[in-house]
Amino acid sequence: MFTPWTLLIDIGIVSLLLLLGKLLRSKVRIIQRFFIPPSLLAGLTALILGPEVLGWLPLSNNMGTYAGILIALVFSCIPFTSERGRSDGTSRIGRMWAYSQAGMLLQWALGGALGLWVLSLVWPVNPAMGLSMPAGFCGGHGTAAAIGESFAAYGVEEMQSLAMTSATVGIVASVVIGMWLISWGASRGKTSYICRFENLSPELRTGILPPDKRKSMGMASFSAISLDSMTFNFAVIAMVALGGWGLAKLIALAWPALMLPVFSCAFIVGILVKWVMSRVKVDEHISKPILGHLSGAFTDYLVAFGVASIRLEVVGRYIVPLLILLTVGLLLTLLYVFVIGARIHKKDAFEKSIFTWGWFTGTMAMGIALLRITDPDSKSGCLDDYAFAYLYIAPVEIALVSLSPLAFSSGLGWLFVLVCAVSGVAILGLSAARGWLKTKEK
Repeated sequence: MFTPWTLLIDIGIVSLLLLLGKLLRSKVRIIQRFFIPPSLLAGLTALILGPEVLGWLPLSNNMGTYAGILIALVFSCIPFTSERGRSDGTSRIGRMWAYSQAGMLLQWALGGALGLWVLSLVWPVNPAMGLSMPAGFCGGHGTAAAIGESFAAYGVEEMQSLAMTSATVGIVASVVIGMWLISWGASRGKTSYICRFENLSPELRTGILPPDKRKSMGMASFSAISLDSMTFNFAVIAMVALGGWGLAKLIALAWPALMLPVFSCAFIVGILVKWVMSRVKVDEHISKPILGHLSGAFTDYLVAFGVASIRLEVVGRYIVPLLILLTVGLLLTLLYVFVIGARIHKKDAFEKSIFTWGWFTGTMAMGIALLRITDPDSKSGCLDDYAFAYLYIAPVEIALVSLSPLAFSSGLGWLFVLVCAVSGVAILGLSAARGWLKTKEK
């Protein structure tokens, strides 16, 4: 029986595991070398010690639900933390956008095609199973939770466990293969600013900032005697998430066939709320740094609860097609990232490719960790280009996660795959037409 105390127990146990994971990250060398985030350590520990395996921890069966709520809160933050800027007039941002956007679309097309026309023809699996690979790889645990929630509305309950497993495998592969690639690239003179792991700054290895590099988490807009600023910012996000839930229910009542997930609706409501707040001149009280940290906290718990909620029985049932899916996905992602990367980036192609490898298989944080080894002083400008380009990539990613369950549940999975594949190829064709796809300049 679920009670508010059940929620407290679950959060308390996972919080303890997050702290233990942070302690291990700061002390254990092998964990530092592979940049394993404490949230992943906490999730794996909860999975092993929880009811799914050993049953030593009194965790409830509601952890999958928590992941769905947390991803709605994460998406509620996005409209308030994103900023639009102007291009610097060079083609670097355009190249990064084309490279990343085409790769994302082609990875989704690959996963969908494998599920539709390979895996489901050999094994008794849902044709949508292939989408667990791009959702877990390119999207990470956040997108895995989102797509799991979306497919659950259409009766495909196993998608969340498969996508979470893909995301977990992706994080490990991003670092293990990424570190080998860095060693290989350095030995062949393909890197420009290589740095040994031992020479990385302590904060990158341990995740702990020294006193001279610590900074404020955000400015307070209110006196605590009236309403604490953290309360105000959290209340706005909680209100947006509630609005997303309400909008999803209204859409389901009006168009039962169109079951938009709560996180997508929360993103839409967030855009509207931000616009209203700016019109009535109260948006100045929103603190982007505070919302950024709230989003990070939601994500940490999302990863922990998401991994802990993996149903190993589902993974075991689909282990063979899942291994084939993930292996093919890793190999073709590796081929795309480095072959296209070497041709589309005029300068520092290896550094930008290794960052994209970390992002396309693990998370953006994994990409940054690998980039810091190859470019410790940020001379390549990779993150600056990515930050601007992602403003245009994010809406497409949200659309992919939101519309793919509807397409596959309606028997239009082939159309979804075709649109992704054609769009990805078209972007590469546009890049070639603009003279971006050339042999790397030496």
